[in-house]
Amino acid sequence: VSAVAFTPAGDAITFLARRGDDEHKALWSIPVDGGEARRLRTHDGDILEYALSPDGRRVAYLAKEPLPGLREKLEKKGFSAEIVEEQPRFVRVHVAALESGADAEPTVLELDGSASMLSWSPRGDLLAVALAPSPSIDDRYMRRRIHLVDAASGRVVRRFETPGKLGPLAWAPDGSRVAFLSAADPHDPSEGRLVIAGTAQGEPLWVGRERAFDFVALAFAGPDRVLAVVHEGLATRLVAVDANDGSMRTLSAPDALALRSVAVSRDGRRAVLVADAPDHPREVWTWSAGDPAPTRRTDSNPALGQVELARQEPVRYTARDGLEIEGLLLHPLARPAGKRVPLVVVVHGGPEAHWSNGWITRYANPGQVLAARGYAVFYPNYRGSTGRGVAFSKLDQADYAGPEFDDLVDGVRHLVARGLVDEKKVGVTGGSYGGFATAWCATALTEHFAAGVMFVGISDHISKYGTTEIPHEMYMVHSRKFPWEDWEFFEQRSPLRHVEKARTPLLIAHGTDDTRVPTNQSRMLYRYLKTLGKVPVRLVLYPGEGHGNRRAAARYDYGLRLLRWFDHYLTGPGGTPPPPDLPELARRMAASGETDAEHGRNRDEKTAR
Repeated sequence: VSAVAFTPAGDAITFLARRGDDEHKALWSIPVDGGEARRLRTHDGDILEYALSPDGRRVAYLAKEPLPGLREKLEKKGFSAEIVEEQPRFVRVHVAALESGADAEPTVLELDGSASMLSWSPRGDLLAVALAPSPSIDDRYMRRRIHLVDAASGRVVRRFETPGKLGPLAWAPDGSRVAFLSAADPHDPSEGRLVIAGTAQGEPLWVGRERAFDFVALAFAGPDRVLAVVHEGLATRLVAVDANDGSMRTLSAPDALALRSVAVSRDGRRAVLVADAPDHPREVWTWSAGDPAPTRRTDSNPALGQVELARQEPVRYTARDGLEIEGLLLHPLARPAGKRVPLVVVVHGGPEAHWSNGWITRYANPGQVLAARGYAVFYPNYRGSTGRGVAFSKLDQADYAGPEFDDLVDGVRHLVARGLVDEKKVGVTGGSYGGFATAWCATALTEHFAAGVMFVGISDHISKYGTTEIPHEMYMVHSRKFPWEDWEFFEQRSPLRHVEKARTPLLIAHGTDDTRVPTNQSRMLYRYLKTLGKVPVRLVLYPGEGHGNRRAAARYDYGLRLLRWFDHYLTGPGGTPPPPDLPELARRMAASGETDAEHGRNRDEKTAR
């Protein structure tokens, strides 16, 4: 189930799902007061995204164009050769009247490009849609542009010529304006700037291009005012922006609360927010005009109220070149007076991302679990992170593994100087770009780290350029040059080139279906380290997983392995890696009463059926 939303009348909930005899993902609805779900719309392929018109009578939805008839027949007979990037299936906009039935033929709008990010105007006459030159991930990242389209004819009314990445869009309640998030320029790594524009004409108004913060969410509160969530360093706030001149004032700046999204009531005086805090994951909050802070409305994890959690502290330190770096520190839950403790550094991916002072424990970085085991856990927002404006987010560009990763070492030194951390017991972990950081710390910076856990990470920039789905994005907002323009740079800034230095025991994990950072990045680093034989290394592959684990079992497995690796090398005996099997899983199976023999019988019975 995905894309859950209320109908415009608020009497039902709509969602996408494959249910019953559905061959593809269809649009369903279920009454809010109970009853059976009803299929609203089917298609000859998955419905990828949808939006109901304001009167609830029409639906606009996105779906890939069908395979040509001959090609489909050939594929069914086994002729399934893939001609790479030469047979794209564009995503098209379809419009249908709901009263015509779930299977009625829709109108397909003839638009030039592959579609995403669909929404209706309040009057129901226009659709806002982002169009990219092709369905590729690279084009979706870097070349999408917002179009306002007549919903009946498909005629483009207006196109906004923004320079790079795009974020969410909102309509003014009278339909006279749209507001959306965009990159400031082609090399801005994130869509953190606010754009407000008329739907008919006039120059767009840009807000925040020169400011040291990022916009992350928005909603109109009347025709002339936008409410937005701003992330500024470790903090977040709710602001009001004048749609006429771009002036901005803070409505609420709650302490130790990370605001994530916002929706506004029809009168513009109340807002619903999603936010998390150091002591709980995301919950629903409300805010009314004049309130100094939002009010919490849900408690989705009441059991957390019975759990003692580690203290979370914002940290600031000076890097070796004088730049101030921010981060978050989880203190160990229990620490003997005066004793130094082991540390795990958690490096976020991107690097166009950042940690806010909210809930920072995830399956891939189980901070509170580590803290409960006696570790300090450090989450640095190293240079190149978002949340501090365009200029700060570009400080890493054209300089892979330069001062950006020196910031990690400087953060460790800061915590050692505070008397908290044992410098001989420092681990590092991260995924994607954070996995690249982990591989770099385990090779080129190995003298600073006693253990590493690398997840879906990069080990060789040259081969990654030749295999990733986002080479243009890498060039525009990361490397700023192609490998053939400077082979030596890409080689020297790759962890693979420094494997002979490695003395940091390294656990490597990757999904077999990763197209963003292909699995060969982990396989190569593993094979080089294993063949050299100078340091413990283990490679764990997750079948069917992509750039991060989605299945609960794969997530749990990864979290257990991460904890075990750090326990073994930072607080345990070290040496030879721990056994590959996970005793925790065996204990859980035993506790459930299912033995190996019973599992075999159950499997055989399912096969027989």
